[in-house]
Amino acid sequence: MKNLKYSKIAEFASHLNCEVVFNELLSRHTTFKVGGPADVFIYVYDESSLSSLIKKTKDNFRVFVLGKGSNLIADEKGFRGLIIKLDGNFKKVKLDDNKIICGAGATLASACVAALNGNLSGLEFAWGIPGTCGGALYMNAGAYGGEISDIIYESTHMDSEGEFEKFSKENLDLSYRKSNYTDSDLIITSMLFKLKRSCKDHIKDIMLNLITKRKNKQPIEFPSAGSVFKRPIGCYAGTIIRECGLEGYSIGGAQVSEKHTGFIINKGNASSSDILKLIEYIKSVVYKKIGIILESEVKILKSN
Repeated sequence: MKNLKYSKIAEFASHLNCEVVFNELLSRHTTFKVGGPADVFIYVYDESSLSSLIKKTKDNFRVFVLGKGSNLIADEKGFRGLIIKLDGNFKKVKLDDNKIICGAGATLASACVAALNGNLSGLEFAWGIPGTCGGALYMNAGAYGGEISDIIYESTHMDSEGEFEKFSKENLDLSYRKSNYTDSDLIITSMLFKLKRSCKDHIKDIMLNLITKRKNKQPIEFPSAGSVFKRPIGCYAGTIIRECGLEGYSIGGAQVSEKHTGFIINKGNASSSDILKLIEYIKSVVYKKIGIILESEVKILKSN
């Protein structure tokens, strides 16, 4: 809903390197393809504009910084506040000897390609993860035996006052699907990955092998947020869910994937409510049958 408060922030942003959209559907920006209209959606194209915007909005607006929306369930009622999307300069990827500097808005795919072209190994595990570098660091994303904590060297972020700071790897407190950024109000703006020199053909072979595994084992033909649950100690969430007889179980348009039971897929008309109800149902059944408490790794973006 467009009101005076939002009109004023739009006017302010018009003098920055930004683009403002009212009532932008979040379903266009999440891999689950769910989510209603955000009151204000702002594309921010450089660091100084982001700083100015944060300083202006920090006390009066609810703000959420959105990456690729690949690990997010956005409320079908939308979002009452400002969504910030890091674009422009934040999508840059640059090689520096055996390191790669990535803006938080850069996709993991673009970082992987840059590393490949620079004969740098270490990012192969991320090939096929449909997220941004910022989102990957936020949750210490990982797959196939690798994770961001293996390659991160340092990061730059903006605090709630609009000031820039750096974290070394030691400051990041990285653990399974978690970092110091998780659930904080710090905005990741860039990061530096430290990689290793390798043969380009060898790197390419690993990437092709991993993307083949993804296509064969994951329901990539349907909207989803990847693995919904964190891995319990000593087992896999998907295996437990299958053993509980939940393969193919659905609520509304949300379904436990028959191809990979660790995934919930949108069959075409799912709402965020369908997905959330299915998550809770899975957790309930697994706990009753096996006594294991499953923990979701997908972030929920509530409307207010």
